[in-house]
Amino acid sequence: MAGIAWLSLPALAEQSMTITVTKGFGIELYASDLEDAKQLAVGDNGTLFVGSAKAGTITALVDSNNDGRVDRRYVVGKGLENPEAIAFHQGSLYVAMEEKILRYDEIEQRLRRPGRPKEVYSKLPADYKKSARTMAFGPDDRLYVAIGAPCNVCESEAPYGSILAIDVNTGASEQVASGVRTVRGIDWSPRDGKLWFADIGRDWMGDNLPPDEINRVDNQGMHYGFPYVHATNVSEPAYEKPENLKVTAPVYELPAHVSPMGMLFYRGTQLPEQYHNQLLVAENGSWNRSSKIGYQIVVLNVSATGDVTSRETLISFLDGEFPVARPYAMAMAPDGSLFISDDLKGNVYRFFYKNEEAQPVPEALPNQEEQP
Repeated sequence: MAGIAWLSLPALAEQSMTITVTKGFGIELYASDLEDAKQLAVGDNGTLFVGSAKAGTITALVDSNNDGRVDRRYVVGKGLENPEAIAFHQGSLYVAMEEKILRYDEIEQRLRRPGRPKEVYSKLPADYKKSARTMAFGPDDRLYVAIGAPCNVCESEAPYGSILAIDVNTGASEQVASGVRTVRGIDWSPRDGKLWFADIGRDWMGDNLPPDEINRVDNQGMHYGFPYVHATNVSEPAYEKPENLKVTAPVYELPAHVSPMGMLFYRGTQLPEQYHNQLLVAENGSWNRSSKIGYQIVVLNVSATGDVTSRETLISFLDGEFPVARPYAMAMAPDGSLFISDDLKGNVYRFFYKNEEAQPVPEALPNQEEQP
């Protein structure tokens, strides 16, 4: 492993804080001062879009000479209501806010003056502050939107606790999955095109229950248990499962309270071959636990048959009991490196494999040394 000691805040200048990365890899600070940097989207020209829920902004970061450093930044949206969920598709940036989904057309050509966005959908639950959201375009060119439950544990009406597939041209939508709680990460397997998603389990069942979940949609309309069954077989004491309800068990159980947020199948070539087509998960960390867990990027090794065979840590942002960052979302850069957002300090990091062409670690992360 490689330990990187760095100072993040003047108030903590006397403390040495460490990010730990797997041997052979590097990490650098790509951008800062992004409030609570949430979900990410990468444009066709390599522009990185960052949504900030608290600030109500969407920021565009441009690396015009492809040297791994931000040259210009633009605020393409401000005064927005919780613009956390964003997606880029066919030249346009899509943003979910309140009950609406908006579209900024030809956004990379209009970063200075993005213009007024167009409304493409208006049937999301209006009480966005109580339910998590994420969205991404699928292989069928539909926009998939995950809408979390508006509670820790409760029975709620659709579209809460479901994943929708929306045709942004017609507005037609259908429910793809139900019985989900809090989903902020979805992606499709490059092997078979099936949808996978990470679901965060409920709180207040103790340090080790229930496990967080990695799920797969094998057939449309599957139910994933919430609020009646958590993970594979943890029964919910407050609600009895209906007798005729068929519950789909997770593909893989993560430890309780690691809080899986962003996830993606790695489709690039910059990382070594062993990571190609494997599933990367950002574990945001454990506020509801007596000791810290999570705060890391892990790789789930997925076999050709779709089974998760192992889980390995790529980056740890936990220095003892002190979280250096809370990784939230990931996106692949044009060169195959990874962008990682941090909603704790408003940073975006760039994670890369250190071959002879890799850029050196900048002064913001000064002390990188290999450990066995």
